[in-house]
Amino acid sequence: MGSSGAETGLRDADLAVYSWVLEHRLVTPEAVASGTGLTEEEAELSVKRLCQARLLHTNPQDAAVGFAVAPETAAAQLAAPLEARIREQQEEVAAIRQEIDRFVPSYYGHRSHAGGLEIIESLEEVRAALNQASTRCREEMLTSQPGGGSRVPEAMAEALTRDRAMLERGVRIRTLYHHTARFNGPSQGYVAAASALGAQYRTAHELFGRLIVFDRELAFIPAQDGSWGAVVIREPSTVAYLCDIFEQTWDHATPFAEAASQGLERVAREIDETILRLLAAGLKDEAIARRLGMSLRTARRHIADIMEELGATSRFQAGVTAVARGLLDPREPAADA
Repeated sequence: MGSSGAETGLRDADLAVYSWVLEHRLVTPEAVASGTGLTEEEAELSVKRLCQARLLHTNPQDAAVGFAVAPETAAAQLAAPLEARIREQQEEVAAIRQEIDRFVPSYYGHRSHAGGLEIIESLEEVRAALNQASTRCREEMLTSQPGGGSRVPEAMAEALTRDRAMLERGVRIRTLYHHTARFNGPSQGYVAAASALGAQYRTAHELFGRLIVFDRELAFIPAQDGSWGAVVIREPSTVAYLCDIFEQTWDHATPFAEAASQGLERVAREIDETILRLLAAGLKDEAIARRLGMSLRTARRHIADIMEELGATSRFQAGVTAVARGLLDPREPAADA
């Protein structure tokens, strides 16, 4: 069976029947079967399908005579009722928007605005705003996703659908993850799929925080009240500053690769070196875990292993011992952490 339309059910054999009737102007099963090599039953069913698709008309005075109709004419006849329903629905949508839009000034007049900032308080509103921004994005989207290894597959599937639509429009996408995302199966699958479409991904041991920027004009950062809200930034200088931070981190990040492909031992060593530097800078366990995009439990396990290996009983002693063993550069400004 060949391909068929959802409404007409046409088959590949119908094309041969249509061409034969177009030339011979006969639609009897015997004549069509003889001319096309179909059985009479197949020929009769094909003629019925073509008549239903408005591609054939029979002569009211002589049922054996049939006429082939121009495809564009047939399509116009079939589509006319659907187009009428679409117009009605478009008018309904326009009426809904016109009615609801009357409330927009009141809503935005009571929202938090300050110097090009807008506070979005609920997760539903954040997702709606992100979807709208991605639809309007023309050139580039920059994202920083700390804790990339903890993203759930469902969220990644939704993001991939959104990203695919942008990439197909020619939008450039660049994303930063923590190195820990290399150990996460869903992250690996997501990056592989999106990279095949043209997106670019890099990883770093430390990230500056969560950030999404569209066309270097509109930025989203998380609200700091522990909610799922977001702060929307449109002020040009602030957005440009955030883009500069992204670019600096991007330049020092490495292309995304699975941990196994780079060598688990090497990746683990790099993570331990970063933890050592953060310990020497005086950061607490919670801050270290957040900076490296790993769970608190995992971070504490790394810290305990490092302290045991160095034979250190305090963070200060661990830093001194690490410098003495050449594991840390004493000239590196630990306070930068």
